[in-house]
Amino acid sequence: MAIGEFGGAPASGGPVFSNGLYWLYEMSHAALQPARAFADVTRLYLKNPLNPFSHTTYGKSVAAAAELFERSTRRYGKPDWSIDSVMVGGERAPIHVASVWERPFCRLLHFERMFCHMPRRPQPKLLIVAPMSGHYATLLRGTVETFLTNHDVYITDWVDARMVPVSEGRFDLDDYIDYVISILHFLGGDTHVVAVCQPSVPVLAATALMEADKDPYAPRSIVLMGGPIDTRVNPTAVNALAQQRGTDWFRRNVITKVPFPHPGVMRDVYPGFLQLHGFVSMNLDRHVDAHRDLFFHLVKGDGDSAQKHRTFYDEYLAVMDLTAEFYLQTVETVFVRHALPKGEMTHRGRPVDPAKIRNTALLTIEGEHDDISGVGQTEAAHRLCVNIPPERKSHYLQLGVGHYGVFNGSRFRAEAAPRIADFILSNNSQPQTVRRPLKLAAV
Repeated sequence: MAIGEFGGAPASGGPVFSNGLYWLYEMSHAALQPARAFADVTRLYLKNPLNPFSHTTYGKSVAAAAELFERSTRRYGKPDWSIDSVMVGGERAPIHVASVWERPFCRLLHFERMFCHMPRRPQPKLLIVAPMSGHYATLLRGTVETFLTNHDVYITDWVDARMVPVSEGRFDLDDYIDYVISILHFLGGDTHVVAVCQPSVPVLAATALMEADKDPYAPRSIVLMGGPIDTRVNPTAVNALAQQRGTDWFRRNVITKVPFPHPGVMRDVYPGFLQLHGFVSMNLDRHVDAHRDLFFHLVKGDGDSAQKHRTFYDEYLAVMDLTAEFYLQTVETVFVRHALPKGEMTHRGRPVDPAKIRNTALLTIEGEHDDISGVGQTEAAHRLCVNIPPERKSHYLQLGVGHYGVFNGSRFRAEAAPRIADFILSNNSQPQTVRRPLKLAAV
């Protein structure tokens, strides 16, 4: 079963899962613990340079097989950001990552740059809203590093649902929108927002609600990247199956309860291991080939290639659980009902109308070969935001990239990122309509 980036639609059918699925997963993981430990000991023994077998093809092959087994059966924890410094205006500035705002399901991280001399180029305040779709926000490490060279960067760091006690309450799509609005209030205005993939819908909704209220803290610009604004346009296999299955199918088949001893025990979730199964099954041949290549790299002693594999899969295989209510409301609102483009989306009973957006600038970015959010799905935001002046709207199609390449990689750094930076800078000091003060709302 392959799952879409929006935390929504699988690309193929699957068996009916019961609430005991998570417990079975935990038991199988625990049962393999002795085998993992034995494989790790074997690997260390056969890689010790004092062991004569470590210099033989047989010894290297067994050590490589042991590492593959251990890596294929372990649970990967949340990766570190590993961003220590960045070049800003010719100066190497150290980075201090601090949590500056926190709620049960999200922390706001600030990548504070320690300057010896303030850069001459303006450094706009940039909020990156990371996708809540199974991977941790660290998947955007390259995106953050790219923007740190000329922006004051903040990012949403979503919390694994299995780590949040049931006593903290629910978290759904309405709460997600509330969190975005609360963060923008906290940042205090003059903020630009980049929504990567899944957050495009809630960010656009939050902006529309804030503009309707004449909120002084509405963002100056929003950049929507590879997001499913209107999945009726050029639908992908992910979109089509969500429409065919319907929300009830997902509720019956992929929702389960968090088992003991996790802090979120008995919380209904869409588990990360199902999301990972979906990610892998979409490109199974590629992942099998990558692990086969790792085996041969280890046998040949190609440490650089092996380390590149480890670095990528340490990130790729680290997944988090999503709350059931967020997952199901997302599937229903975005993929099944197409509520936003049809003018039927509501937030806590209040209509969400993108036509209310007048002052916030809009940039949409898509990938030519995106197989999750098809070409045209993000650009559809321009047809909804009819009252943004044409000079404050722009669209860019990144050629030669898939979904991941929309927000990361060499083409993103060389082509898309400079366009985003220029768009933000051109709208950084744009005069806006005078707005009445708004009392900050608590989430």
